[in-house]
Amino acid sequence: MPLRRMRLRGVIGQITTIAITLLGLLLLTFIIGRMMPADPVRAIVGEDATRETYDMVYAQLGLDRPIWEQFLRYLGDVLTGDFGTSIRTGQPVIEDILHVMPATIELATFAILIGAGLGIPLGVTAAVNKDRWPDHLVRVLSLFGHSMPIFWTGMIALIVFYAGLGWVGGSGRMSQFYIGMVPDRTGFLLIDSALAGQWDVFASAINHLILPASLLGYSSSAYITRMTRSFMLDQLGQEYMVAARVKGLSRAQTIWRHAFGNIRVQLVTIVALAYGSLLEGAVLIETVFAWPGFGQYLTQNLIIGDMNAVMTCVLIVGVIFIALNLLSDLLYRFFDPRTK
Repeated sequence: MPLRRMRLRGVIGQITTIAITLLGLLLLTFIIGRMMPADPVRAIVGEDATRETYDMVYAQLGLDRPIWEQFLRYLGDVLTGDFGTSIRTGQPVIEDILHVMPATIELATFAILIGAGLGIPLGVTAAVNKDRWPDHLVRVLSLFGHSMPIFWTGMIALIVFYAGLGWVGGSGRMSQFYIGMVPDRTGFLLIDSALAGQWDVFASAINHLILPASLLGYSSSAYITRMTRSFMLDQLGQEYMVAARVKGLSRAQTIWRHAFGNIRVQLVTIVALAYGSLLEGAVLIETVFAWPGFGQYLTQNLIIGDMNAVMTCVLIVGVIFIALNLLSDLLYRFFDPRTK
C-alpha cells in the first residue's frame, strides 16, 4: 500500500508539474503576443481602413478589454481547442500546423537518425582514443559542425551537390513535376507515395530529403558526439573497468557492454533534446531549401505579425519538449530497471 501511494503521488505530482508548466507557457506566449510591435488589427483590415472599421475589428478581437480578461479568454479558447484563425491563410491555425508539421517531422526524424548514427560511434571512438589522432579528428569535425552557420552550409551544399554535381535534389520536398500526383493521406510524403505505389515520387522525395537532413544531422551530431565523449570518459575512468579487464573480458566487451551500457540512459535524454531542437529549430534550413514545414510556417507568420499563428507555434514547441521529457522518463525505466 505505501508503494502504491508513492506511485500515485508521483503520478499526481508529474501531472501537476505538467499543468503548471503548460499554464506558464500559455501566459508567456500571451505576454509575448501582446508585447510584439506588430498590430494584428492593421494586419487584418489593411493600411487604408477607416477608423470605424479599425475600432470595430479591435473590439471584435477583444483588445479593448482588460489584459487579465483577454488572457482568460485566450486560455478558455485554447482549452477548447480554438487557437484562432491565421491572418495569412484565413484557415484555423491548428489546421495549418497539422498540414505543415509532417514535413518537419519527416526532415527531423531522418536528421536525428543521421546525427545519432554518427555522433554516438564518433563520441565513443574519441573517448577510447583520448588525446590521440582519432580523438583530435573527431573533435575538429564536431567543432566545425557546431560552429558553422547552418544557412551558410545549406547554400554552399546546394551550389556544390545540386547545382554543380547534380547528386541530390534541390529545394522543396520533391520535383515540381510530381506535385499533386500523390493523394495527401498522412501528410508524410514518403509514406503517402509508398501507399500509392508511386515509387518515382518516393525516389524524388528521398533525393530532396538527403541534403537538408544530412546537414541537420551533421549539426546535431556535433552536440551528440561531444556529450557521448564526455560520458564515456567518465565511465572509462571508473574502477570497474579495470576489474572487468582483470576478469578476462576483451577491450571491446568492456567498452560496449559495460561503459556504453552505463551511459545509455544519459544518451536517451541527449538524443531526445536534440530531436526536439530539430523539430523547432529547423527554421533556417527550411528557409534555404524552401521546405514547407513548421519552421517556414513560423517564419512567414512572424514576418507579417500573425500572432495567432506565432503564439500557437511557440506553445506547440513547449508541448513537444514536455512530451519528449516524458518519453525520456519512460525510456529511462526501460533501460535502467533501478528507476522502476
